[in-house]
Amino acid sequence: MTASKDSANCICLSGDPYAACCGRFHSGRAEAATAEQLMRSRYSAFALLDEAYLLRTYHPSTAPAALDLDPAMEWRRLDIVATGNGGPFDTEGTVEFKAFYRHGKDRGVLHENSRFVREGGHWLYVDGDILA
Repeated sequence: MTASKDSANCICLSGDPYAACCGRFHSGRAEAATAEQLMRSRYSAFALLDEAYLLRTYHPSTAPAALDLDPAMEWRRLDIVATGNGGPFDTEGTVEFKAFYRHGKDRGVLHENSRFVREGGHWLYVDGDILA
């Protein structure tokens, strides 16, 4: 990321600059303290095609060997619908979200309830249920 992108608002729409938000997780300078922070940082990583971060934040039991990220996919907006547990002192949590995207002329919404676990002080993405 360039300095201008570091100071621009984060892709996850938190309102914070990228460097102070998801950028610190992507760079390894900090760890997500909550399941929601990890979810937001993973959304930003998808938008930035940061495969290494996405793979690093998968739980080993569900992690794929590689990801097939599509540069034509434009992630446009993230709405957090609900969270369950996933706080700094929890060991598991859920985050329901809607991620709006554009792919060519198509527009859509990925609506998912994601499951996270915290092991060794690190939040990890386990899996998720796609919602209608």
